[in-house]
Amino acid sequence: MVVSPDFTLKKPDFYQSKKILLTSPILHIGSSVSRLNPFEYVQTDRKVYLPSQEALAKGLLAQGGRFFNDYIQAIEERQDITGLLKQAFGSEWWKAKDAEGCPIFSKEAVSQKLTSERITDLRPMIRNGMGQLFIPGSSIKGAIRTAITYYLLKHADLFQLPSSKRVSEIEKKLREKLGKINQNQQKFLDDELFMDSLFSEFHLTYQERNFPGKGPNTDFFRAIKITDSAPLLESTIKTKKGQEIPVNIPVVAEVVVSSRFPDYLAKYKASIYTEMVRNIQTEFTITLDTEMLSWFTHKQGMKLPFSNLDELLQICQEFTQEQWDYEHDYWQEIKNNPQASGKNLDFNYIREFYEPEKCPYSLRLGWGSGMNGTTIGLCLDDELREDIRDTCGLKAPGFEAPKSRRTVMNTKGEIKFVPGWVKFKNLQD
Repeated sequence: MVVSPDFTLKKPDFYQSKKILLTSPILHIGSSVSRLNPFEYVQTDRKVYLPSQEALAKGLLAQGGRFFNDYIQAIEERQDITGLLKQAFGSEWWKAKDAEGCPIFSKEAVSQKLTSERITDLRPMIRNGMGQLFIPGSSIKGAIRTAITYYLLKHADLFQLPSSKRVSEIEKKLREKLGKINQNQQKFLDDELFMDSLFSEFHLTYQERNFPGKGPNTDFFRAIKITDSAPLLESTIKTKKGQEIPVNIPVVAEVVVSSRFPDYLAKYKASIYTEMVRNIQTEFTITLDTEMLSWFTHKQGMKLPFSNLDELLQICQEFTQEQWDYEHDYWQEIKNNPQASGKNLDFNYIREFYEPEKCPYSLRLGWGSGMNGTTIGLCLDDELREDIRDTCGLKAPGFEAPKSRRTVMNTKGEIKFVPGWVKFKNLQD
């Protein structure tokens, strides 16, 4: 007998999953190597190339003569290798291959150069095992974790936070500890003060068995899984009007680090040359195991801040709006300085970027998001935040924290972009 579909028992769906389209004007996620040595990249007027070290060594050996020995010497002396490449492979050295026919400069390791300045101390972006640029799921998850922490602290009454883990108590303990901690202790201070309690001090009940403890196994954020993004491969997309727009453009840009004088006149601090991606369009998947989430009960009665993915993404939006408002106010106060150590610090484009009252972005990721994007600093008293900065970072007594900002120049030398802001769009809507 065939059972009618109407009487078929459906397997409970314990998972919520969303495929998310992530877009961003410009973004940098750092790699395990903070800076490249001069022999690890080659620059022309328009492009920056990152050679395969293995293929380059093989190619130079195949050319014979002194080329390989000169390369070793360049490595030892941290020298630029452009001249060596021209001698070994000719004027179109970027097309060179090794003895086995493998390209020395793969297409995934070529960036447009957005600056006319000579690049020094290049900071590379993270790549996957295939050498392709991407956004790690861990970076997205870390930013969401910070957003949840901020949300819990801000709405302490709603979620019944323990009295010892509320902002007033955290501020009190921070003031007591500042100046008494070493650099190693600074890295784990937030775990001791509030992170462990908010995420890990849970009873875990599974199959009628109770698992007490504190640590990774009792961290309710285990219920969230976030994939790495699809590779950021340069391509074009068509708009609804039929226009073709380039996306995922790898660039090396001049990032201006600026602060201010006491009268709010902009102050130039430094330039950093950074590998970034412009006009990002990629996808990732976020999954919530709702059954696993139900296993967790906080030891002191704190309520979980979300029960589904829509609530989780709304938490991110609220935290992002707080950052947006703070940045808007900062840039409204800063005055342009056309003669700042040889730089024209004209931030009109940046002020225009922050004009919308409602933040159009869903989260801020990666490099450039600063103290307010990577900590719960905006929950804290302004003066205390300054003390934390002066104790754990670069001292700037008498100035707000953070004091400095990072903005990105375009090819015309105009300060045009702000790194890190990303939009999420549910592709299944």
